[in-house]
Amino acid sequence: MPELPTFIPALELNRRFYGECVRPLLDEHFPGLAHGAALLGQGSEVLGFDTAMSMDHDWYPRLLLFLRQADQPLSGPIREMLAHHLPHFFLGFPVDCAETPEEPGTHRMSPHDKGPVQHGVTPLTLRAFADRHLNWDPRQPLEPSDWLSLSSQVLGTMVAGAVYHDGTGELAGFREQLAWYPHDVWLYLLAAGWKRIAQEEHLMPRAGFAGDELGSALIGARLVRDLMGLGFLMEKRYAPYPKWFGSAFQRLDCAVEMTPHLWAMLRAADWQARQAAFGRACQSAARMHNALGLTDPLSEETSPFFGRPFEIIQAERFVKALLARISDPQVLEILGKGLLGNLDQVSDNTELRSHLDWRPAVKSLFTHED
Repeated sequence: MPELPTFIPALELNRRFYGECVRPLLDEHFPGLAHGAALLGQGSEVLGFDTAMSMDHDWYPRLLLFLRQADQPLSGPIREMLAHHLPHFFLGFPVDCAETPEEPGTHRMSPHDKGPVQHGVTPLTLRAFADRHLNWDPRQPLEPSDWLSLSSQVLGTMVAGAVYHDGTGELAGFREQLAWYPHDVWLYLLAAGWKRIAQEEHLMPRAGFAGDELGSALIGARLVRDLMGLGFLMEKRYAPYPKWFGSAFQRLDCAVEMTPHLWAMLRAADWQARQAAFGRACQSAARMHNALGLTDPLSEETSPFFGRPFEIIQAERFVKALLARISDPQVLEILGKGLLGNLDQVSDNTELRSHLDWRPAVKSLFTHED
């Protein structure tokens, strides 16, 4: 492949690609066609984390063109028209893309200057897109079990990215539906986040006290991740998958105060230093909780675990206070099976979180069988 031009963030590249190439061709060949144009779904560029390194695979000029259901038969003719009229290069970037033989499903820019363009503009309906990425019909409301069985990474890629045109009016409503969890589902997730801390906050110093510094450090790292997860939830931001989890956390308001304490936990040489940093991080999280006003104010101070020399935030207090504010019958029914949390809080297995084939099984965790 010839040397590529200077990197341009894909959200900007494709804004120009749509406005300068795709939209004029649609207006000429399909005048008056109501459509939406966006960059949503998979890809680091959708979250705004792409860099020059991202250009080596699954990065190229591309768009989703959303058609009304009645116009779905035009998908093929639109793709064909674009193949014969799009330029082979845009701003120096190859518009042609091709699947990599040695990596099925992976596409790379494929420079050509003759013949039809193998482009990455995909015409489809919103229903087809939602079914492919969420296993959901957007004409139907999401139930609490639906919310809990979808990973926050997937939900985040639906409301991040960019909408360049919404001529059907469907994209705005779709993204509004997915903007954030319903209130009582949010309370449930916050309680589950605090529950994870309650389950292990005393184990970190206890392992160290028993001479297992490696085990204590491992538990400490898990608690760091759980505190970061609470930060996302309290600021109403969907957390991405591990590659961008830390980068996205740095965009949160709480990162300025919490990051030094979290780093201190990870770098601590012994359980005493780890515990001290953990206490400061938990106090910060407790202040954030109280600032939300979701429950009566709770003490932000740590205290000993059953008189032992282990200072903890007593996270179970936050769990109980949050659960007491839930009134949605469906969420209360889910609570009857226990406080599991959502898919991300149940498991960090990539296959489980990434592939929709697992969603019915995950959803069954939150529904009662007859």
